[in-house]
Amino acid sequence: MGPLALKREERFTYGDYLTWDDDERWEIIDGVPYDMSPAPAPTHQLILGELYLQFSLWLKGKPCRLFLAPFDVRLPEAGESDDQVETVVQPDLSIICDSTKLDKAGCRGAPDLVVEILSPATARKDLTVKFAKYERAGVREYWIVDPEGKTVRIFILGEDGRYGPPLLFMEGDRATVGIFPDLEIDLAELFAE
Repeated sequence: MGPLALKREERFTYGDYLTWDDDERWEIIDGVPYDMSPAPAPTHQLILGELYLQFSLWLKGKPCRLFLAPFDVRLPEAGESDDQVETVVQPDLSIICDSTKLDKAGCRGAPDLVVEILSPATARKDLTVKFAKYERAGVREYWIVDPEGKTVRIFILGEDGRYGPPLLFMEGDRATVGIFPDLEIDLAELFAE
């Protein structure tokens, strides 16, 4: 049973999430459930595949690990148990360099880099709710990929714990990766038709 069958004002946790129907994809952000349907469009999947290819080739033999959705990322606010965590998200792409954050359930704690690919169903959440949550959780680098505009906005977490102004890259650019200064992602390949 999904959360919509329950009271709307109720807050949910990862413990609740684990009881929901496996055929449905959900995220919970600060106790509020978000439906992950419909399934991503082909353009979204092609971009995600290209990002995976470019990142994974560079990461081969390095300690950081790359994960694609669906992959649960639990973002605790303090030291609460997993059952009490009120935020579990499924970023399109996550890179985790601290292996102690990985367990059989996914990742507990902030990934080093997160990519969200905008779609009509998720754009508002990715640009506002998830942006604020990733910043607060300490995600060092947050990429927002816009398939329609063929742009990538990259937010880097500053020493003050806040994202600075975005670095904007367009279709023909090579996007620099802040946490890996010697890696560039070829956006011509990323947005190739």
